[in-house]
Amino acid sequence: MNRDTKSEETQSLHDRARQWDEELSSILPPLPLRPWTDPGYSPARFVWAGLLLGSLAGCTSLIVNVIGSVLWPALSGEVQHPLRLIQVYLTFPLGESALTLDSGALLALGCLLYLGTGMLYGVLFELAISYIIPNAGVWARLVACSILAILLWMLNFYGLLIWLQPLLLGGRWVVNLIPWWVGAMTHLVFGWTMALVYPLGNYKSSNSRTSQADAA
Repeated sequence: MNRDTKSEETQSLHDRARQWDEELSSILPPLPLRPWTDPGYSPARFVWAGLLLGSLAGCTSLIVNVIGSVLWPALSGEVQHPLRLIQVYLTFPLGESALTLDSGALLALGCLLYLGTGMLYGVLFELAISYIIPNAGVWARLVACSILAILLWMLNFYGLLIWLQPLLLGGRWVVNLIPWWVGAMTHLVFGWTMALVYPLGNYKSSNSRTSQADAA
């Protein structure tokens, strides 16, 4: 078989394959391409929504912890300040003296710092949900936010604070004084709240899509 014959057969195979593709494309319907994010996705809008919803989730997390601190004496017999969590967290800027802190103004400042941290967390959660699973149901959001919350807890406590606080202040009060299950549950309550209130931050885009559909 000479070179010309091989070239003709090769060209014939290419032509036949092209013909099959054209026939299949005319028979089979085109596959719908679903975008990873919604059309017109704007990270800036979700940043603002994350700040607002993060403050709400921070309030929920703090309230649950305060209730737990009030109920703790009945369970363990140990009396502790209702804002014990804030006292321990304030050891990061103030050191060991924050553990006996009873000043209303400083504790209020600690609560504001806690909510401010929640706002930053809220931006992270909001961007993660809106970009990765924007159309997921509530159970999928709860699972995703639980995983993200646990990862944040482990990173904060055992990736940063466990060595950063002793380095800066000479003690490891946050990691040693907050039981692991309290730290994990505090982050989980925050994550669950973000999963449940996420549709509130997505209201604007849903409303705009509805208006466009009505106009069409």
